[in-house]
Amino acid sequence: MKDFNKPQSKENAIALGFTLGVHVVAIVGLLFLGMSKPLEPPKQIKTVLVKPEDIPPPEAEPLEITDATETADTNVAENIQQTADPVEDAPNIPVTVPTPTPKVDMQKAAAEAKAAEAEQKAAAEAAKAQAKAADAARLKAAEAEKARQEAAEKIRQAKNDAERAKAEANAKAKAEAAAAAKREAAEKARAEANEKARQAKAEAAAKAKQEANAKAKADAAEKARQDRAAKLAQEKAAQAAKAKQDAAEKAKREKADATAKAKQDAAEKAKREKADAAAKAKQDAAEKAKREKADAAAKAKQEAADKAKREKADAAAKAKQEANEKAKADAAAKAEAKRKADAEAKEKAAAEAKASAAQKAKEEAASKKAEAKKIASSAKRDFENKVRSAWRMPSGSSGQKASARVTLTESGGVASVVVNASDPDVKASVEQAVRNAAPFPMPSDPDARREARSFTANFTVK
Repeated sequence: MKDFNKPQSKENAIALGFTLGVHVVAIVGLLFLGMSKPLEPPKQIKTVLVKPEDIPPPEAEPLEITDATETADTNVAENIQQTADPVEDAPNIPVTVPTPTPKVDMQKAAAEAKAAEAEQKAAAEAAKAQAKAADAARLKAAEAEKARQEAAEKIRQAKNDAERAKAEANAKAKAEAAAAAKREAAEKARAEANEKARQAKAEAAAKAKQEANAKAKADAAEKARQDRAAKLAQEKAAQAAKAKQDAAEKAKREKADATAKAKQDAAEKAKREKADAAAKAKQDAAEKAKREKADAAAKAKQEAADKAKREKADAAAKAKQEANEKAKADAAAKAEAKRKADAEAKEKAAAEAKASAAQKAKEEAASKKAEAKKIASSAKRDFENKVRSAWRMPSGSSGQKASARVTLTESGGVASVVVNASDPDVKASVEQAVRNAAPFPMPSDPDARREARSFTANFTVK
């Protein structure tokens, strides 16, 4: 099974190494053939021309010796008579005496002829061998040249394959580097986005914590101020009660001491003290009311300021929270609106595609149906013409009419024939013509074949 986890670059390197190894082996073999010892050049053919007169005559065969002794000079016919008179004045024809030819050594001439023939034969064989060797040398040279060209072509092809493989490897490495860089950039951007989100979250948490601490501090300060005011009021009330008690005790002592004095002085003094006390009480009451009013005003002002500050902080926090919630709600609403819009667009596109497909299918069906009807109509006309060609009109039925309703099988055979005619001969002839015309060539289209399975033809006897 192929290991899909294996790096693609490693497979390319293995394939490239195998290809280069095969080409190197082929090149070494071709170089070995090219560096081998070349064929010897063909030997020069030597042609020897011999004159006919230089060829010695064939050796004479010895005469056969027999026992016969009859010769032409001794066996002369006896009854030979001269039938013509000799001519006295016949011209003297000179006779040329042949010159004697020198005696030739027949055996030597035959030997020389045989030697010349053997030499010619050897020369012919040598020439044939040289021609054959020359042909072989030319063939080998052509094969070597072809091998050299093939080696050069293989070297060029190997070089091109190596360059193409190298280019593919470089392109693949670049694509992988680009993909890796893209992945690193995406991871870096994702990490930066996560870091920014974490920092924003931490800043929001720190800010919220800071605001909570500030609010807690403000609440604590307000509570401490209220506690101090309550404590101060309690201390003032205690001092006032103590002062009242001290004043009552002092008045009691003074009253006891004044009892010994004159009642008049006591009464006057009491009256003056009472008046003074009333004036002082009135003044103290006025000052106390003024102080309490000022304290109440300051306290109301401080409380109003604190309340306004708290309300402002609460309003800011509430506004921020509402803004965040509104932003989230807006984002959710936008996302939902986008999702709904995308869904509606997809549904609309699907509906349009479906409607278009339905319309197209409807149009195609209508076109196909019309084409089928056209083909069926043409086939029906051909069927009617074929039946008319096969119809043999009966004699003596001129002017008679007939109509035939024909139903065919899938293969073009006659399933049923219904002929309407008043003349039985015409009816029988039409029915026979329909059956003689079968089988009918049915259209190849299924719809057209279904349409053409039944047709009607009208006939009139002429």
